[in-house]
Amino acid sequence: MNICVFLSAADLDDRYTRPAREFARLLGKGGHTLVWGGSDVGLMKVVADGVQEAGGRLLGVSVDFLAAKARPGADEMVIARDLGERKRLLLEKADAVVIMVGGTGTLDEATEILELKKHGRTDMPVVLLNTAGFYDGLKEQFRRMETEGFLPRPLADLVFFAEEPVGALAYLEESRGVV
Repeated sequence: MNICVFLSAADLDDRYTRPAREFARLLGKGGHTLVWGGSDVGLMKVVADGVQEAGGRLLGVSVDFLAAKARPGADEMVIARDLGERKRLLLEKADAVVIMVGGTGTLDEATEILELKKHGRTDMPVVLLNTAGFYDGLKEQFRRMETEGFLPRPLADLVFFAEEPVGALAYLEESRGVV
C-alpha cells in the first residue's frame, strides 16, 4: 500500500517520536510505501528514517519553497509548485491516509481528506493516530459535529481513531484487504 502520512516537520519530544518511529517500522516491515511531505527534518525525518530502515519505500512530495529541506535518497521525490498542488499529489499517490501529530499544515491536510470523504470523492481509509491524546479535543469536536447534524455521514465512515500505531496499521491493512 501507498500510505500517505500527514505530520509535523517540527522537532518533538519522545512521547511523539517514539510512536511515530514504531508506526514507521511497522509500515516498512509490511512492505508499504510512505507517501509524505518529503522533508528531512523533525518528525517527518523520524518517520522516513524508520520506514527506510525497515525496508519500506519513500515517495516524497515537497513544495517549491521547501525543496531545500527535501530528503535526499528518497525512492521518488516530486516538487510541487504550491501547497494546494502538494496536497493533491499526496492524495493522488495514496491508497490510505494516516494523520499524525502536527500543526496547522497537518490540520489543513486532515480536513481536506475528510471533506473529500464526506462528499464521496474518495473512499480511501483515513486513520487519525491520537498519540498521547494529542487529538482528544478534535475528536470531541468531530463528535459534536456529528451529534448536532453537521456531518451528512456517520463519523465512523470518515475517520478511524487509533490510539496506538499497531491499531492504525491493522485498520488500514484490513480496510484494503492486505494481510
